Amino acid sequence: MRCPHCPLLLALLLLLSCLRADGALRGQIIGGHEAKPHSHPYMAYLKLRMSACGGFLVAPDWVMTAAHCLEGNITVILGAHDIYEPEQSQQVRGVLKYYPHPAYNPNTVANDIMLLKLTAKVKLNKYVRTIALPKTSSDLPTGTSCTIAGWGLIDEDERTSKLFETEVSIYSRRKCILFYPHLDNGMVCAGSFHEMKDSSQGDSGGPLVCNKVAQGVVSFGYDSPPGVYARIANYLPWIKKVMKK
Repeated sequence: MRCPHCPLLLALLLLLSCLRADGALRGQIIGGHEAKPHSHPYMAYLKLRMSACGGFLVAPDWVMTAAHCLEGNITVILGAHDIYEPEQSQQVRGVLKYYPHPAYNPNTVANDIMLLKLTAKVKLNKYVRTIALPKTSSDLPTGTSCTIAGWGLIDEDERTSKLFETEVSIYSRRKCILFYPHLDNGMVCAGSFHEMKDSSQGDSGGPLVCNKVAQGVVSFGYDSPPGVYARIANYLPWIKKVMKK
C-alpha cells in the first residue's frame, strides 16, 4: 500500500537531520574575502562562554543579535577588525540586560532575535556607528543584493581573526519553502544562486545588510546556501517597545 504522505515526511526528516544541533548556521563565510578594515562600523563581536557570535549596533547602547546566542554573560566588542589584536579603535562593553524575543523557540528557531542593553553607551566615531533598521514591515524584493560579514570560519578548519564579508541575494519565499518547509513570516532566505556563498559558524547573530539597512539576523541553515535570517521588519513593534523601556 502506498503512503501518499511519505515523500513529505521523508523530506521533513532529512531537513531535521541536516540542521545543526543548535539550530544555528555556525560554519563559515563561504566564498567571502577579508573586509576593508572598519568598513562595517556597526559590527559587534560577542564573546560567549564557550563560543562567539556576531551582532550589530542599532543605538549607542543597544546591540541586536540572534536569540540562540544567549549563553551566559556576553562581552561585546565594537570597532574591531582583528579581534585578536588590541586595536585602539575597539570599545568593550558588558551587557546590562538581555531581551531575547519572548516567543523564541529553540526547537523550530522561530523568532530568533535578541536585543542587548549595554552597560554604557559607546562613543560613536568612524570606527563605531549604528546601522539603520527597516521602516516598514514589507518583504524585500527577490534578488535584492545584500552583504553579510563575520569573524567565523572561512574554511572547514581555518578560523579568521579578521572580519570577512560576502554578497548574497534574497530568495523568494516560494523557493525558500522548498528548502525549509517551516519558514514563517519572521524569516527570510538569502544566499547565492550560482556560487557557494553563505554565512555560518561564528557569524550567527550578524546582520544581513541590504541598501545600508539591517534587514535580517543570521539564524540557521544547512551546510550549503541558502541561509535563513530572522526578518527584522517583522519585529519592529517589539523592537520599539523594548528599546523604549
